[in-house]
Amino acid sequence: MSGVIAIPLATPATTPKKRSKPKKTGPTVSDRILKVVSASSDRSGVSLAALKKSLAASGYDVVKNNARLKLAVRRLVAKGYLLQPKGTGASGSFKINKNKAVAKKKRPTKNKVEKVGAKKVRRASPKKAAGAKKSPKKTKRKSPKKAKRPAAAKKPKSPRKTKRRVAKSTRAKTAPKKK
Repeated sequence: MSGVIAIPLATPATTPKKRSKPKKTGPTVSDRILKVVSASSDRSGVSLAALKKSLAASGYDVVKNNARLKLAVRRLVAKGYLLQPKGTGASGSFKINKNKAVAKKKRPTKNKVEKVGAKKVRRASPKKAAGAKKSPKKTKRKSPKKAKRPAAAKKPKSPRKTKRRVAKSTRAKTAPKKK
């Protein structure tokens, strides 16, 4: 008998197709946190434990999404939407940053694009048109690029001769004793 045994070739395992989960609608974790902290009237801020309690009361699964909650708190502090008077990271107390919250609500007005004939023309929004006149934009002229010249060959520096200082000993030389 020959020692060759036929082994069936391994077929690639087919994985079942994953069904895409429908995207949940509703406020994000960050929005929920900001809402809870802004609703708080506590002067020193809201602690993480109190934040979790109020989120759980509003129907958010805090136990399941604990890591997501801590990450969102740290990001809000880093972006400046929350202030952290006590603690570091996701622990401590948190207050709403009033300066950043006001800046978030303001959105810049966009210029409207209108078609005039075959050309598109940008028209300033009515708020800007009533304001100050725009100064004409200055255009920079690009100079043609000059070809780089090869660097001139540098002469190697000759080593400088330094004078050697002879260290004088601090001991006084002793004369050999005579007998």
